[in-house]
Amino acid sequence: MPEPTVVRESETSPIALVRHTWIQVQRLLLRWVRDPVTLLETLIIPCLLLLMLDIVVGSPIQKFTGSDALYGSVPMVALVGALSGCIASGVMLGRERAAGLLARFWVLPVHRGSGLAARIIAEGCRIFGGTVVIIGFGMLLGFRFQQGPLATIVFFLLPVLFGLSFATLVIAVAVFTASSGLVEAITIVTSLLMFFSTGFVPLLAYPEWIQPIVRNQPMSVAVDTMRALSQGGPLAHPLTLTLMWSLGAIVVFAIPAAIGYRRASRR
Repeated sequence: MPEPTVVRESETSPIALVRHTWIQVQRLLLRWVRDPVTLLETLIIPCLLLLMLDIVVGSPIQKFTGSDALYGSVPMVALVGALSGCIASGVMLGRERAAGLLARFWVLPVHRGSGLAARIIAEGCRIFGGTVVIIGFGMLLGFRFQQGPLATIVFFLLPVLFGLSFATLVIAVAVFTASSGLVEAITIVTSLLMFFSTGFVPLLAYPEWIQPIVRNQPMSVAVDTMRALSQGGPLAHPLTLTLMWSLGAIVVFAIPAAIGYRRASRR
């Protein structure tokens, strides 16, 4: 009898892209769950930071503004957790590049676009999961949603968009440099964004000359948007700026990230 014909799926087909992307998403999520540094940066440190802010500056801010400081600190810490996790993931990506893992995937019958697509999807899943944990911890401290279910859903999705824009930057840096130190140096940027944001202390607490910068920097507008979605207040202006910052970063860094990932995989 003639042997049955085996139909092999093309590695460039859309079905292969979906299947290979899903497999690599599972690989990345499993590796991050098993990595102590990623868990520390994504969950443990943000929760401890939120607790510290509530203990140290919660009461003074409430007396100064008349509203609970958690409505600024919970959004800020959720965003910080998203950014910190992106840096840990970027360091891990740099190590995979240096170890030749990306090059091994390149010579296997794997869809070329699945690697980068899997990282973006996995980052979104990680950020969403971390946001849920941080907000759950904030609710134990007294944080509440007061604007209805639709606003709550948007509140949870906003850190994902904000984090993915930052992840695009980190991936672009990680695939173009062999040094993890440069990726880790981005932590300085995230620290400055946190300390000079309206989620850390109210805008009026900053010197007048720096208030325009603090008011319009990416983390401040995202915090103001999330505050409006949870507690109430002006929404249109900060939401517009948040979308502009986030989508603008994705547009600027997406192509360098894709080109750099391809180059790193072929070495």
